[in-house]
Amino acid sequence: MMHEFVDVSKAKELLKGLAISPKSHIIPLSQAVGKFTSNPVFAPMNVPSFDNSGMDGYAFAWDDLGESRKLAQVVQAGVNPDFTLEKGTAVRIFTGAPVPRGADTVVQQEWVTVIGDTIFFELEKLVKGMHVRKAGSQCQTGELILNSGTQVTPGTIGLLASLGIEQVEVISSPSLSIILTGDEIIEIGQALQPGQIYNANGPALIAYLNQMGIKEVKVLKVKDEKSEVTRVIGEALGASDVVLLTGGISVGDYDFVKGSLAENGVLQLFYKVKQKPGKPIFAGVKGEKMVFALPGNPASVLTCFIQYVKPFLLRILGNPDAWTAPAYFPIASDFNKKAPLTFFLKAKLDNGRVIILPAQESFNLLSFGIADGVVEIPQELEHVEAGSLVAFYPW
Repeated sequence: MMHEFVDVSKAKELLKGLAISPKSHIIPLSQAVGKFTSNPVFAPMNVPSFDNSGMDGYAFAWDDLGESRKLAQVVQAGVNPDFTLEKGTAVRIFTGAPVPRGADTVVQQEWVTVIGDTIFFELEKLVKGMHVRKAGSQCQTGELILNSGTQVTPGTIGLLASLGIEQVEVISSPSLSIILTGDEIIEIGQALQPGQIYNANGPALIAYLNQMGIKEVKVLKVKDEKSEVTRVIGEALGASDVVLLTGGISVGDYDFVKGSLAENGVLQLFYKVKQKPGKPIFAGVKGEKMVFALPGNPASVLTCFIQYVKPFLLRILGNPDAWTAPAYFPIASDFNKKAPLTFFLKAKLDNGRVIILPAQESFNLLSFGIADGVVEIPQELEHVEAGSLVAFYPW
């Protein structure tokens, strides 16, 4: 369990291998977009529930031979035609209106000539049953309409609503706590004193989580004191499914996070990854609780979130593609590195090419203002030529 200084692929492999038991709850259809179904959904009724017309036109019986019919009645959508069509007659009918008993074919109005109370048409143009949408032709009672693990889209909402389904059982979002360490960090709106910095990690993480549909987020600020760090971690573990920490995970005199996690019974999955930025990242578990301790520098926080936290959370949310391979694009210019680490670089897509942005230092957020995501330069490569394909992870 105590993996240390692993490469990127090993860290991801360890996270992928964790057993996850998603929770589910039932919510109104209007709140379900973007969620994943936790169980299969079956049709509670036939759709359509009655034979209806797919055209504005005239309904008649095909076997009642002849190329003319007496116009008997008019059937509008929303009206129940409680009669049986008489031989030699047709009814004026509109799109979506029920086809009366005895009728089985609809001819569109453009193919009909009306003289008085008689309609005429060319039978050789027609096919028996045309423009009649049969009951149950979309789906029948008890038929599987959605598999478990299906993401609910506006189209899915339309399908479920057409079946009269008001609620759907979906995989629940995890509850989550963010713990911000560092006495130097103050909130936006306060006067900045010498030695202090504004809290960038909290707002950035909350924005990313909200973008993923995770709204239940508790933010805790902790002083750089061992007992306080231990206490707050314990509080967060008691209240949340997932705990994210920023800062305090390295080996400085005031980095108390790793020891405090151990005191709270968190088992190390891995600590330190062969990457830049974000090398001193920690991942651990306590029962069904998950903990990620990220470095304090904002670029490291966002990089580690994209690579490890985001796909892990997507998997909890039921997304079957959480750990799928990234997209690949040609790099716009040569890139060189010496350190045998995987580099994650702030980048921007431009006309199908990846542009590596300036200001790549782990403390520097300037390039994040225009970045579309991060690009990965593998550990084993020292030189990447312009035009080579590189992995790109979008926001």
